[in-house]
Amino acid sequence: MGRGGESKTKSGVSRRQQIATDQINTDGGGQIYQLADLDDQELQRWMKEYGVSIGKTKDSRVAMLAALEPYATGILDPYRPAHNLPLEKPSFTLSDIRNAIPKHCFERSLLTSLTHLASDLALVATTFYVGYTYLSGNNFPLWVNVLLWPSYWYLQGAFFTGIWVLAHECGHQGFSPYETVNNFIGTILHSLLLVPYHSWRITHGKHHSNTGSSTNDEVFCPSMRSQMGEAITDSPLANAFYIVVMLTIGWMPGYLVLNVTGPAKYKGKNANHFSPSAVMFTKDQYWQIVQSDIAFFMALALLGFGIYTYGFTLVAAHYLVPYMITNYHLVLITFLQHTDVYMPHFDDSEWSWLRGALCTVDRSFGPFLDHCFHHISDTHVCHHVFSKIPFYHAEEATEAIKKAVGDYYLHDETPIAHALWRAFSTCKYIEDDDGIAFYKNK
Repeated sequence: MGRGGESKTKSGVSRRQQIATDQINTDGGGQIYQLADLDDQELQRWMKEYGVSIGKTKDSRVAMLAALEPYATGILDPYRPAHNLPLEKPSFTLSDIRNAIPKHCFERSLLTSLTHLASDLALVATTFYVGYTYLSGNNFPLWVNVLLWPSYWYLQGAFFTGIWVLAHECGHQGFSPYETVNNFIGTILHSLLLVPYHSWRITHGKHHSNTGSSTNDEVFCPSMRSQMGEAITDSPLANAFYIVVMLTIGWMPGYLVLNVTGPAKYKGKNANHFSPSAVMFTKDQYWQIVQSDIAFFMALALLGFGIYTYGFTLVAAHYLVPYMITNYHLVLITFLQHTDVYMPHFDDSEWSWLRGALCTVDRSFGPFLDHCFHHISDTHVCHHVFSKIPFYHAEEATEAIKKAVGDYYLHDETPIAHALWRAFSTCKYIEDDDGIAFYKNK
């Protein structure tokens, strides 16, 4: 310890003195770096984790601090995983991973999937019956209703999300071995949740084919520094506002109609999921989009009939609000699967399919929601490597994948609310010319 109880660095100077030496005069004012409390060895470790080099410089410590400053908030986060995704190209192959997974994990059963679907539909029906009978019947005092209605909405929204995920299984042909059956069931389920099935299926397939690409990923494609201008904000109020916007209208109309989180190559082009001539689709897919639109508008007409017959308030209480909860879950899950401080993106010179497929993370929403969501979030690495593995085998397959890929398996135990704030407030853009690029926020 130094005088007055000050701790000392390895060089023997006090921490306060070290921080003072870590100030540089850039625009007439002193800058104190967020990582100033880290010693040189720790700074060098993070330089390696983020693939940052500084070359020869007179004051290497200050240069390291300056180079790491755009990543500092994520580095200092107490909940983050200890390591980033490794920067070296994997030494294993897709076949190596496949061979490590028990063969039965690849088996798809229509009966098993239908059993899960029946269970989900029963949960939705039971929850609706209880809500309609007891909540809509005004059987409780006002203060009780104020507590029960949000609980009902969230619970029903979680069950809706489970059905959405089963339609997602259909889109990946993981629901059963029969493509026609998968597409038929997927169309019905997604349409009832106001999703154009084939339109989503096609673009979601493109996402799986281009995961981790700086320029070609289909959803939550990172912004480049050149696109940001003066738009970067550290304001907590602004970040909170845009999180609410993302979680409420980010799916519909944000993604499905406007494609706001799509790649820059779609900018200024027709990228509407309801348009058969949109840039994402080929001529051969034209009538699939038309079919999806017909099914979607039939579901919309059914919704309109329900409102006409039973009134907007009742339909809103039992369908529209849970539907919004479902959309909230979809955006939250997808955003956190591919956006965080330890996951890089790759340009064309560095990207490969396997490298991109591993550029996602498993994170749990808790036992109850993981079960409701059919483990789409806590086994997402497995899902990206082998998207046809049915969800009921994904947990077992994940254990095998962990052993096969080692440090390339990402798992994050950060509480969901904290992870959302960290990712949204720190993952603002990547550099245009970085082959392997991590998000920065300044």
